[in-house]
Amino acid sequence: MDPKIVEAALAAARERDQPVAEVPLVVIAKAAGMSRSTLIRRIRHRAALDQACREAGVDPGSRVPVRDRAVAATAHLVTRHGLGAFTLEAVADAARCAVPSLYAVFGSRDGLLAAVFDHYGPVPDLRQLAADPPADVEETVRRVYRALTAVFTREPRVMPALFADLLARPDGPASRLVHATLPSMIVPLDALLSPHVRAGRLRPLPLPLLVQLLIGPLLAHLLTRSALRAVLPADVPGFDDVCDTFTAAFLRAAAP
Repeated sequence: MDPKIVEAALAAARERDQPVAEVPLVVIAKAAGMSRSTLIRRIRHRAALDQACREAGVDPGSRVPVRDRAVAATAHLVTRHGLGAFTLEAVADAARCAVPSLYAVFGSRDGLLAAVFDHYGPVPDLRQLAADPPADVEETVRRVYRALTAVFTREPRVMPALFADLLARPDGPASRLVHATLPSMIVPLDALLSPHVRAGRLRPLPLPLLVQLLIGPLLAHLLTRSALRAVLPADVPGFDDVCDTFTAAFLRAAAP
């Protein structure tokens, strides 16, 4: 391994105050005075550079995958500044990677946003619930509400930021995301509700209407809860009471 490359990697790591393994190759290449493609041609693969650093007496550290760093960084940026300030350059800076690396992993800005929704949105929770659903329709509905409430209220608060952009810009990135990911959300809800429809415990409404009847009131509450608490702090119940109330309301509306 060319000592110049190793020294450039170590110098870049010191300047950025991070392990060598997390310094993007494009940064190391710039520090070594060469292009990224030339650097890759000379080191062949990243593991060889890590090993050269160890031989120089420096632990290169562990390398969190670009995908994981970028998804976490995007979630915090969107929560703090909204989708309007979400750029690949800002994500690359926060995730300490290169913009070309983001394109290589996600394909586009919308692809990165979809990965964030897959990680922080309700689909994983709903799929887990659908894999082992309660037998009772009331408990099923209550568990759906609790899952959605947890997704909306946990940090980083990705879902409120997405809905804020969806309402402000109907043709913006959040709208495109909803169109792309809605089927993945409908599938587990269908798996949770359809058995109760077939058993006669729920009315045989068209699935889109049944899903809207299920989640619409809760979404309205979650999106306006902070404003309600500012105006009527004593009248806004806790989340357990909210889930119980909307469960009872849904069953009154959807039961035969």
